Amino acid sequence: MPVIREWTESLWGTASPYIHFRPVAGAPPSLPDDQRIKVRMPNTAEKQLLHQRDGFHCRFCGIPVIRAEVRQAIKKVYPEALPWGTKNPEQHAAFQAMWLQYDHLLPHARGGTNDLENVIITCAPCNYGRWNKTVEEVGVRDPRTREPVRSTWDGLERFLQ
Repeated sequence: MPVIREWTESLWGTASPYIHFRPVAGAPPSLPDDQRIKVRMPNTAEKQLLHQRDGFHCRFCGIPVIRAEVRQAIKKVYPEALPWGTKNPEQHAAFQAMWLQYDHLLPHARGGTNDLENVIITCAPCNYGRWNKTVEEVGVRDPRTREPVRSTWDGLERFLQ
């Protein structure tokens, strides 16, 4: 559906009409690559704990999300129904919008760690829309201050069984 692609595209990138960054006094600076924590993403066990804690919903907007591994498995079975190229227009819009991300609230580029208190599950538009900014710089409420969405949605994990 074109409307899903338009919504997703409107959230990420510097041309977004919805994302406005504001300076925050005392915000941590961006670090050079050699000063950042070497391990960029949570390990498998940490990811499983995040799935249990956050469910399969974005902690910012609440949309149901699907891990890349599940999307890849579905694409193998239904290659014509689930296009996934290297550019945004070549990717299935709904699966792109629902693409599960492991998002660092204090961004990795700003010194954020993989501690579970710093990482949440988000959808790709919420993650990429925030870039390497803090929640304060984007002007959104810290999602850890509210409970994760609880539902029967399992991220289509059953597809891997």
